[in-house]
Amino acid sequence: MKNSSLKVMFIMATVILLIPVIAMLLTAEVRWSLGDFLVAAILLYGNAFLAHWMLGKITSTRGRLIAVGSLLVVLILIWMELAVGVFGTPLAGS
Repeated sequence: MKNSSLKVMFIMATVILLIPVIAMLLTAEVRWSLGDFLVAAILLYGNAFLAHWMLGKITSTRGRLIAVGSLLVVLILIWMELAVGVFGTPLAGS
């Protein structure tokens, strides 16, 4: 994989991080702290890096789809747990 694909993934992660920034400017209902942004950045950039690494190591299309799809499912589950406490772990945000 080229480094340009990693750049695209990092740009996409940055765009996702900009969504709550814009929402915070437009409404008082969204209130993220610096810690929230740090955790989100670690999750998003970490997943972008892992996806890039997996795509470079796995050659079959099916394997790539399964690996990156699994990575995205784990990201979404962790994000949901941190946001609203779907599973009720001590990490739950509510």
